[in-house]
Amino acid sequence: MRKASGMKLTNRLVAFVTLIVISAIFVIFIGGAISFRKLGQDYLTHYLDGVVEVIDQELADPQGAQSLSRWLPKLLKASNVVELEVGSPAGVIYSFKGLQKVNDPTVLHRNRYPLSHNPGFYIELKSIPPYTEFTYSLGAMSSISIAIMIIIMGLVWGMNWLRQQLHGSELLEQRGRLILAGKVDDNAVGDEMEWPATASLALDQMIAELKDARQERSRFDTFIRTHTFLDQLTGAANRVLFDSRLQSMVQDQETHGAVILIRIADWDELLAEKGKDVADELIQDVGMVLSNLIQRYPDTVLSRYFDAEFAILLSQQPVKEVKLFTGMLMKALDRLVPSSPLQPDNWCHIGVTFCASGDRRGRIMDEADMALRSAQLQGTNSWYLFKKEQQYEDARGSVRWRTLLDAVFNSGGPLLYQQPSIALDDQTVIHHELLARIKDENGVLIKASRFLTAVEQVGFSARMDRLVVTQALELLKHHPVDEPLSVNVSVEALLEKQFVRWLRDELLQTPRTVLNRLSFELAEGALVKHLDAMRPVARMLVGLGCKLVVDQAGRTIVSTHYIKDIKVDYVKLHRGLVREINQRQENQLFVRSMLGACADSKAQVIAVGIENEKEWRVLKQLGVHGGQGRYFASELPVKNFVK
Repeated sequence: MRKASGMKLTNRLVAFVTLIVISAIFVIFIGGAISFRKLGQDYLTHYLDGVVEVIDQELADPQGAQSLSRWLPKLLKASNVVELEVGSPAGVIYSFKGLQKVNDPTVLHRNRYPLSHNPGFYIELKSIPPYTEFTYSLGAMSSISIAIMIIIMGLVWGMNWLRQQLHGSELLEQRGRLILAGKVDDNAVGDEMEWPATASLALDQMIAELKDARQERSRFDTFIRTHTFLDQLTGAANRVLFDSRLQSMVQDQETHGAVILIRIADWDELLAEKGKDVADELIQDVGMVLSNLIQRYPDTVLSRYFDAEFAILLSQQPVKEVKLFTGMLMKALDRLVPSSPLQPDNWCHIGVTFCASGDRRGRIMDEADMALRSAQLQGTNSWYLFKKEQQYEDARGSVRWRTLLDAVFNSGGPLLYQQPSIALDDQTVIHHELLARIKDENGVLIKASRFLTAVEQVGFSARMDRLVVTQALELLKHHPVDEPLSVNVSVEALLEKQFVRWLRDELLQTPRTVLNRLSFELAEGALVKHLDAMRPVARMLVGLGCKLVVDQAGRTIVSTHYIKDIKVDYVKLHRGLVREINQRQENQLFVRSMLGACADSKAQVIAVGIENEKEWRVLKQLGVHGGQGRYFASELPVKNFVK
């Protein structure tokens, strides 16, 4: 894989030019020194040849040979000759040795000359080489010194000029580094000084087209999910999504709820007599009333089941609460005044039935339909509850929930269980998700899916999350756990400034190496609903070194732009999408859409609630990053995990 260079273009060019100039100066200096030395040697050789010629001529003259010892020493001393010897095969006839002090005899110039006028005679001498005793002289070397100074000043000026000319390329390179670091949005438009300008403009255009393509892809993915799972007129879930959620609920353990069917009587006659616009307006009014009423109940599914029929799935609600909600629903619908031919006092009927783990989806819908028909037989706007042999009565109200939760908190907080998330590529553990459990008065273990609704209703979300986060930090600090941990935190708690300040202070006191092993999971629906408030919180968590995980993705149909907005690390699919995905093409389409939304980001998709090999095989083919569920490992107490 190609990597970005760590050295700037300007620094490269400056280093190259500087090296070339210094090398040129060095070559010229070496060449000049060699030339000076060669010129000195040639001058000395030429001068000594003259001295030898004079001695040769004097030796040829008998009178000159007699006076040789009188004038020759002065000549030799003036010529820097240290030693001279005149000899023949018969022996040495004259020898001279000067008094000059030579520190290093090895530097002396030695040579032997045969005498042409005196055959058989020779002269052997040793002389001091030229420039040996010379030192640097500013006057003598001024021209060379000035030349070198001019070259250096020119080099400095040239480097500064080169840096100014290449400043634009440095800006372009710096923007490229920031883009490679992931800061594309902050560097979408370059500086006017960037050079080459064509490359800068091309980069601006490519980033603009990329952003538009991402937005278009996000809109397309949202369009696919919307048309697959939502009713286009009311915006509520369609029959496909409702059946999928109901099937997932009855397949989970220790779950119960209620199915409510609302049917508009004589809707076909209204459509034929008043037209589609009037009929659609009535459907929208009814959908608005139902949507407003279910806001108080989390994890509730509202669906337009048929053209003139709505279905509501209430999860983990007692019989008393369901009856109260149905009565409120009936009163709210009574206030609507439908157009004729609908009768104002006999146009809406409601059927209610209860369901729990192990029930068949088809039977539940049949029971709700039978209850609705019984309400129709009453001849007025009314509702009817299907009579079952076993009513799933849970008499625990908000007061009892508050008492139980207070006892749990005072005893040290909830019990923690863990379940690993496994990576697809190398089967390593991505993290261990911490799951909260509590025990009731009889010691029966209650799962989070049953008590979290009550926690939110009584306003204990921040208190619960504080205890869970504290236990998670203790696990990471004081226990030899190598794998990262992931803790669920409710968006309702993060909306409280006091809880956020406490969380920030706790994380700031925690070593960075510990925080790098901690992930926070947020529910997708609540996160998108309060996205503006969650941005600074998410930025704080990521800045401190923690990872951000979005949980329950796909439980509600929302836009996925939050993935890039808050830089999510992992997206966990809702278990309802994973359950029997090998038999549900619509769920596979949803997972493909989610994978496409994460394609241009660092976010990885993890499937939650995998129960068997068939589901895992389909999910691997779709391309998820990892999986979590009983297929890999059951939920185990944290104390076993630590050991």
